[in-house]
Amino acid sequence: MSVTREMVIEHLNALAKPQGSMGRLEELAVVLAVAKQNLHPRTKPRKITLFAGDHGVVESGVSAWPSAVTTVMMETIIVQKATSTALAAAQSADLRLVDVGSITPPKLSAPTEVFRDARVAAGTADLALGPAMTVEQFQYAWAVGEAEAARAHDEGCVLLLAGEMGIGNTTSAACLTMLLAGASADIATGRGAGADDATLEAKRDIVTQASRRAALLLDKDPVAAIAAVAGFEIVAMAGYYAQGAKQGSTLLLDGYVTTAAALIAERLAPGTAQRMIAAHLSAEPGHRVALDHLGLQPLLEWDMRLGEGTGALTALPMLDSAAALLNDVAKLADILP
Repeated sequence: MSVTREMVIEHLNALAKPQGSMGRLEELAVVLAVAKQNLHPRTKPRKITLFAGDHGVVESGVSAWPSAVTTVMMETIIVQKATSTALAAAQSADLRLVDVGSITPPKLSAPTEVFRDARVAAGTADLALGPAMTVEQFQYAWAVGEAEAARAHDEGCVLLLAGEMGIGNTTSAACLTMLLAGASADIATGRGAGADDATLEAKRDIVTQASRRAALLLDKDPVAAIAAVAGFEIVAMAGYYAQGAKQGSTLLLDGYVTTAAALIAERLAPGTAQRMIAAHLSAEPGHRVALDHLGLQPLLEWDMRLGEGTGALTALPMLDSAAALLNDVAKLADILP
């Protein structure tokens, strides 16, 4: 029997508190229980998997930063001095870094474990000039994500978070939001990691043209269409979400890039979005369109745009509180004389 909103509300109303007295926390409890399909969902143990990859489109001038920053930030994550590692430690979330396609692999002599799959290329091709990846590369990247979700499940993790690191990946996210959620180029294309006006204009033109080319393939060959504009780390996150939903994990989304991955997962594995909770609304303008397409409401609207899963990590205490409400509060009928 499936767990419905009505069932969760009935459970909450029976607890030892005035009905509705916890306000929006009760609504989150409903969302959490329905996503998990359990009136007594758990949020621990949990795992955040960070997927990293480089984007060839950076060479076409879409970013304020060079691709080398991807590796620099991966090395900062490895030595546990990044924002994501600080927040993961604060929220007792196990963190794993997965190198899906960096041009320059990071050094590995540090505490954080790094997984690397040699089958995927060192960075995507420039999507401004042609397809970002082949269908075979798409399938490999997807399989990396599936394996990571299965690994987390085997370790006993019930709540899965994904994060990303990849200079240029908001360009892919914008293309995917146009392609799969019907956003306009003006809405889908934001400043990413600080693009100036000239860079933003060039980025928007590239997103428009690449998305139009991909759209010609979408009905006949959706994988090829998506592969044409995606990033390796984005496809890996899509596989992670699809496998996570299949195995019954609760999925907590981060920002714009992870939601672009969620669009892919829902397109290719319909029903995946039913296991998702949106942690926050990014400062990127296309994020709202992507979330609306998935039928998700963000928990926070704090204008975060870092990536690395940091918005999802910030929202974790709210999920813990919702789970505590469902699991640890007595029923009124059990305490009344």
